[in-house]
Amino acid sequence: MRFLYIIYQICIGVPIFLVATILTALTTMLGCWLGNGHFWGYYPGKLWSQLTCFLFLLPVKVKGHEHLDKKTSYVFVANHQGSFDIFLVYGFLGRNFKWMMKKSLRKLPFVGKACESAGFIFVDKSSPRKVYETIKSAEKVLQGGTSLVVFPEGARTFTGHMANFKKGAFLLADQLQLPVVPLTIDGSFDILPRTGKLLHWHPMTLTIHEPIYPLGKKGEENLQMLMAESYKAIEKDLPQKYKGKMENPDQ
Repeated sequence: MRFLYIIYQICIGVPIFLVATILTALTTMLGCWLGNGHFWGYYPGKLWSQLTCFLFLLPVKVKGHEHLDKKTSYVFVANHQGSFDIFLVYGFLGRNFKWMMKKSLRKLPFVGKACESAGFIFVDKSSPRKVYETIKSAEKVLQGGTSLVVFPEGARTFTGHMANFKKGAFLLADQLQLPVVPLTIDGSFDILPRTGKLLHWHPMTLTIHEPIYPLGKKGEENLQMLMAESYKAIEKDLPQKYKGKMENPDQ
């Protein structure tokens, strides 16, 4: 079965995926250029992500949609198991949102330009002024029910375990007094670990946890609470083999 799955993904899955990626990027860019970036910056990517999971025959299970309010903006924070995290969250979270992503991803052919057109937030850490500009850009996004999705580890895991969280997403939630929603991603690492080249068939599960609301008093106390509670919630629904913090040299 493993051999057949490899043949399938090379001969059928990957070619269709590449064509779908280019078409999705072009549709996003054209739609956002014509207007209504709120729609075109989200739905083409959502359908592309669902198609990708279907194309590679990957079962998806989502738990916890009932915890979300349609009119509330959230800062979603998720563990970063692998490349398929993108397809799981984008395709199945069920909320219009913007990604907060590394500045280097802007250089990806087609995809980088589509992300820019969609209004995604590129994190620039080159100077304090650039970091401030990133936060201000995010503040403009988090209005009218639009949310933000961040991988607070800053990089994909090498082991399946979580590493330390960076403060950026939680600082933003603290400043704007927005609820943080932890997301547990399980299965993505087993499909394509960071050092892998070919996919392994494996189910994926996205668990949406209850929102964690700011304490009402801004500052370091609130920041540490949001980070600790989010980490605890995400780790709780990971398989036992991936529990426990491990340093990531790429952070």
